[in-house]
Amino acid sequence: MRYGGMVSAIPLLVLVLALSIPSAVGYAEEGASIIAKAVGAALAVGLAGLGAGFAVGTAGAAAASGIVERREAVGPLLLIVVLGEGIAIYGLLIALLVILLL
Repeated sequence: MRYGGMVSAIPLLVLVLALSIPSAVGYAEEGASIIAKAVGAALAVGLAGLGAGFAVGTAGAAAASGIVERREAVGPLLLIVVLGEGIAIYGLLIALLVILLL
Protein backbone atom coordinates (compact mmCIF):
# COMPACT_ATOMS: atom_id res chain seq x y z
CA MET A 1 0.00 0.00 0.00
CA ARG A 2 2.82 2.38 -0.83
CA TYR A 3 0.62 4.53 -3.10
CA GLY A 4 -2.53 4.35 -0.96
CA GLY A 5 -2.41 8.01 0.07
CA MET A 6 -1.91 9.25 -3.47
CA VAL A 7 -4.75 7.14 -4.90
CA SER A 8 -7.18 8.29 -2.24
CA ALA A 9 -6.30 11.94 -2.93
CA ILE A 10 -7.19 11.72 -6.64
CA PRO A 11 -11.00 11.85 -6.16
CA LEU A 12 -10.56 14.86 -3.90
CA LEU A 13 -8.43 16.55 -6.56
CA VAL A 14 -11.10 15.84 -9.19
CA LEU A 15 -13.75 17.27 -6.86
CA VAL A 16 -11.77 20.48 -6.37
CA LEU A 17 -11.14 20.71 -10.11
CA ALA A 18 -14.82 20.21 -10.87
CA LEU A 19 -15.83 22.93 -8.44
CA SER A 20 -13.26 25.40 -9.74
CA ILE A 21 -13.87 25.02 -13.49
CA PRO A 22 -17.17 26.98 -13.63
CA SER A 23 -15.72 29.97 -11.80
CA ALA A 24 -12.57 29.91 -13.94
CA VAL A 25 -14.51 29.76 -17.20
CA GLY A 26 -16.93 32.42 -16.11
CA TYR A 27 -20.30 30.82 -16.74
CA ALA A 28 -22.91 30.30 -14.09
CA GLU A 29 -24.74 27.06 -13.51
CA GLU A 30 -26.99 25.90 -10.77
CA GLY A 31 -25.18 24.77 -7.64
CA ALA A 32 -26.84 21.36 -7.62
CA SER A 33 -25.63 20.65 -11.15
CA ILE A 34 -22.05 21.50 -10.25
CA ILE A 35 -22.14 19.32 -7.15
CA ALA A 36 -23.68 16.46 -9.13
CA LYS A 37 -20.87 16.71 -11.67
CA ALA A 38 -18.27 16.76 -8.93
CA VAL A 39 -19.76 13.77 -7.14
CA GLY A 40 -20.08 11.83 -10.39
CA ALA A 41 -16.50 12.56 -11.38
CA ALA A 42 -15.21 11.69 -7.91
CA LEU A 43 -17.13 8.41 -7.95
CA ALA A 44 -15.81 7.57 -11.41
CA VAL A 45 -12.20 8.12 -10.40
CA GLY A 46 -12.54 6.62 -6.93
CA LEU A 47 -14.31 3.43 -7.94
CA ALA A 48 -12.09 2.97 -10.99
CA GLY A 49 -9.07 3.40 -8.73
CA LEU A 50 -10.37 0.76 -6.35
CA GLY A 51 -11.03 -1.62 -9.24
CA ALA A 52 -7.61 -0.99 -10.72
CA GLY A 53 -5.96 -1.53 -7.36
CA PHE A 54 -7.75 -4.83 -6.91
CA ALA A 55 -6.88 -5.92 -10.47
CA VAL A 56 -3.22 -4.99 -10.17
CA GLY A 57 -2.93 -6.57 -6.74
CA THR A 58 -4.42 -9.85 -7.88
CA ALA A 59 -2.57 -9.95 -11.20
CA GLY A 60 0.66 -8.79 -9.55
CA ALA A 61 0.60 -11.62 -7.05
CA ALA A 62 -0.05 -14.13 -9.81
CA ALA A 63 2.64 -12.58 -12.00
CA ALA A 64 5.18 -12.69 -9.18
CA SER A 65 4.60 -16.39 -8.66
CA GLY A 66 4.65 -16.98 -12.42
CA ILE A 67 7.98 -15.16 -12.77
CA VAL A 68 9.45 -17.30 -10.00
CA GLU A 69 8.44 -20.45 -11.87
CA ARG A 70 9.38 -19.31 -15.40
CA ARG A 71 11.76 -16.39 -15.69
CA GLU A 72 11.33 -16.08 -19.46
CA ALA A 73 7.65 -15.15 -19.02
CA VAL A 74 8.39 -11.74 -17.47
CA GLY A 75 7.17 -9.67 -20.42
CA PRO A 76 3.72 -11.22 -20.91
CA LEU A 77 3.07 -11.39 -17.17
CA LEU A 78 3.95 -7.75 -16.61
CA LEU A 79 1.76 -6.80 -19.56
CA ILE A 80 -1.20 -8.40 -17.80
CA VAL A 81 -0.45 -6.34 -14.68
CA VAL A 82 -0.22 -3.13 -16.72
CA LEU A 83 -3.59 -3.82 -18.37
CA GLY A 84 -5.21 -3.55 -14.95
CA GLU A 85 -4.11 0.09 -14.78
CA GLY A 86 -6.19 0.79 -17.85
CA ILE A 87 -9.24 0.66 -15.60
CA ALA A 88 -8.00 3.69 -13.66
CA ILE A 89 -7.24 5.59 -16.85
CA TYR A 90 -10.76 4.92 -18.16
CA GLY A 91 -12.19 6.19 -14.88
CA LEU A 92 -10.17 9.39 -15.20
CA LEU A 93 -11.36 9.87 -18.79
CA ILE A 94 -14.99 9.40 -17.76
CA ALA A 95 -14.52 11.93 -14.95
CA LEU A 96 -13.10 14.47 -17.37
CA LEU A 97 -15.98 13.87 -19.78
CA VAL A 98 -18.49 14.36 -16.96
CA ILE A 99 -16.87 17.59 -15.83
CA LEU A 100 -16.24 19.15 -19.23
CA LEU A 101 -19.09 17.97 -21.42
CA LEU A 102 -22.13 17.58 -19.19
